[in-house]
Amino acid sequence: MTASTVQINEVRAAVDAAIDELQQSLRKINHEIWSNPELAFEEHHAHDTICSFLENQGFAVTRHAYGLKTSFEASSGSGGRLINFNAEYDALPGIGHACGHNLIATSSITAFLALSFALKKFGIPGRTRLLGTPAEENGGGKALLIDAGAFQNVDICLMAHSGPKKLFPGQEPADGIAGTLMNARKNIHCEFQGKGAHAGGNPWDGVNALDALVMSYNNVAVLRQQLMPEQRVHCAFMDTPKIANVIPSYTKAFWQVRSPSLGSLNALVARVRHCIEAGALATGCSVQINEDELYTDVRLNDVLCERYQVHMDHYGRKVLKRHDKVLTASSDIGNVSYVTPTLHTMFGIPTVDKVFPHHPAYTESAGTDEAHTEALLVGKSLALIGWDMLTNDALFETAYRQWKEEIERED
Repeated sequence: MTASTVQINEVRAAVDAAIDELQQSLRKINHEIWSNPELAFEEHHAHDTICSFLENQGFAVTRHAYGLKTSFEASSGSGGRLINFNAEYDALPGIGHACGHNLIATSSITAFLALSFALKKFGIPGRTRLLGTPAEENGGGKALLIDAGAFQNVDICLMAHSGPKKLFPGQEPADGIAGTLMNARKNIHCEFQGKGAHAGGNPWDGVNALDALVMSYNNVAVLRQQLMPEQRVHCAFMDTPKIANVIPSYTKAFWQVRSPSLGSLNALVARVRHCIEAGALATGCSVQINEDELYTDVRLNDVLCERYQVHMDHYGRKVLKRHDKVLTASSDIGNVSYVTPTLHTMFGIPTVDKVFPHHPAYTESAGTDEAHTEALLVGKSLALIGWDMLTNDALFETAYRQWKEEIERED
């Protein structure tokens, strides 16, 4: 049997049958992850739960892959191109899976199982892999995995993130958006060093590190008037005085800067640095500034978006091909999209009106049976895109060419 003799309807029917048999097991995994939220690099229960399930299904699994304790790798197939699915499973402090990473894991596990089954059933050359990618919320797990070589031989990377059915203001409700632009992001850490003194007795001898921090914050607040609509700057005060009668000698802050492209991000980061440095200069403090954890913007691929739209349509879901407005969130999947052709689709789940990921109420939405059902359909569709990319050389070559042109495009 060759790929040209297998009809996509046959593949879809086989995928449906295989996943239907595993539906209860997949629901259990989803619930295990959702009900045991774990933070970045601490996703031990999720890691072990998924790995044990895959091993019980007969897959060879590498636990603690690529030097990360909560990453894993499972592969199947032989020859041909490699299709990678990313599984995220980290949660948020205090609000659990308010970003629905349990659904990301569920859809990617489903996709890996479905494509593995199809390749085996029809005897088609091709490889597929499920990669556990921890610490998306904080820590940049995918960036670390890139550095460790995890994406070096990947031909196509696919995953899906849940969200409300109305993701953008003014958008018609839909079952998802195949291609969604996202902001690039960088972290800035700053520490101000001054000189301590008694606030009542001899304040004139002090150099106030709190003043430096407050002035830098106010400088950025003024800068916000000149930001582009999609740009964002956030700040958290990490170390500040705990008493009032001392001129503080030390303060610390953590900033996140977001912009739609790497070029505009670098320009904005430079302006934020100037605001921080100005606070230090005005107060006589010294400042140490460190930048880390770059999340790039997401490079969209029209071929992958179109195939997702087509396959979801067969499951009765209305999906927009792409949305040109930038979703001002950020993800380390952007970094992957600079390494290999990538799809990071957004799929809709039932939510309370005006509730978005990172809202406490979204946690409940991510744990429902209805959300699980959508994750399974999305996983099947991702598997079918993988089938397209393995069996249709012309389609793959077009997707690859588009990706090369996109990453070389000047912003």
